[in-house]
Amino acid sequence: MNYYSLNKTAPNVSFREATIKGQAPDKGLYFPETIPVIDPSVVKNMDGYSKEELAFLIMEPYVGDTIDKKSLYRIVSETINFPFPLVKVNDHISSLELFHGPTLAFKDVGARFMSRCLGYFSEQQKGKVTVLVATSGDTGGAVANGFLGVDGVEVVILYPSGKVSPVQELQLTTCGQNIKALEVNGSFDDCQAMVKDAFMDADLNKALTLTSANSINVARWLPQQLYYFFAYQQWQDKTHPPVIAVPSGNFGNICAGLLAHVSGLPIEHFIAACNVNDAVPQYLLSGSYQPKTAVPTISNAMDVGSPSNFIRVMELFGNNYETIKDKISGYTVSDEITKQTIADVYQQFGYTLDPHGAVAYDALEQYLSAHHELKGIILETAHPVKFPDIVEAMTGKKIEIPESAQPLFSKEKKSVSMNASFASLKEWLLSQA
Repeated sequence: MNYYSLNKTAPNVSFREATIKGQAPDKGLYFPETIPVIDPSVVKNMDGYSKEELAFLIMEPYVGDTIDKKSLYRIVSETINFPFPLVKVNDHISSLELFHGPTLAFKDVGARFMSRCLGYFSEQQKGKVTVLVATSGDTGGAVANGFLGVDGVEVVILYPSGKVSPVQELQLTTCGQNIKALEVNGSFDDCQAMVKDAFMDADLNKALTLTSANSINVARWLPQQLYYFFAYQQWQDKTHPPVIAVPSGNFGNICAGLLAHVSGLPIEHFIAACNVNDAVPQYLLSGSYQPKTAVPTISNAMDVGSPSNFIRVMELFGNNYETIKDKISGYTVSDEITKQTIADVYQQFGYTLDPHGAVAYDALEQYLSAHHELKGIILETAHPVKFPDIVEAMTGKKIEIPESAQPLFSKEKKSVSMNASFASLKEWLLSQA
């Protein structure tokens, strides 16, 4: 399997090169040359496969011969060595809980897969790789945990000051070792722009081997398909596939789900559930895509005004607006509705949503109200403990801190404050080279 740049002016590369480069030299995102087709017998008999077997089958075509089969099986097994339960909320909606990994967020899968791939590749090259990543919340902690202590890899995380939750900030600023956190006085979009500029800078690329751990990196993006296979594996009524509502910020997650669907996974429909940062829902209504300036919300991991991965969605469907609109519905959910949804779902069904899951729940509920014959799944992407003030206020219930997160509160935050300018980032990176 080779990968091409969506800007179409850079050479095609292997999975290994795409993972190490992160972004193509022409600033394009990498995209697989062909979309693998899942053997229909695998879909039909999915209940008979272990998670590890299924993950290996899905990821093997994308990796090709860049990782030997035994090592790839080990990598996927380590990536998914925690539960992904599908929990019934009511008769029409179930929740796929993606927060049972080490940093209590769905980003653990992509970060763990990528870190292990890079660790494998680093054994084959001289010199260290510097992973540069921007985060709006959960990516930073997942990347920090996934790469902590990996030989030959240094990690630099940029996050917007004051715009991530306390647990999220502790997860990305308390690791030490090969993990460094840069606290940027700006928005996530500022952080993402700084990272993109760094990859295109000749001086930095001469001094450092840079790669990205955002979902623009194929090794972060592609394994997110596994959520959808695990959801379908647990779905009881295989004759009526689910509608799946995805909390959407940078659009890597929903794009991976769409990729799984195009490969042959039965999914009735996708819902892009957004907060007021809703460039894509507006596109789905009008056919005109207009990125926006990000607006802070209580579902902060979705505060992305210009989602990088939407271009992959468009490529997947040949940039055909009618086809995209047929596959995806978009919804905009305000902070007020998000809060009310948390309260209502807890009161009615005893289920605790985090703000991102609440956005997905409201969007799915709106869709199902017009399609009574269907049932659906929300992706619950973060543990409610990451948003204690909001969730506890709406449920009236104290959230217990999971055992895995308790040590965080005894650790000291360590970050480097930085202006929201590429010049500041470049100067700092060169000082570390």
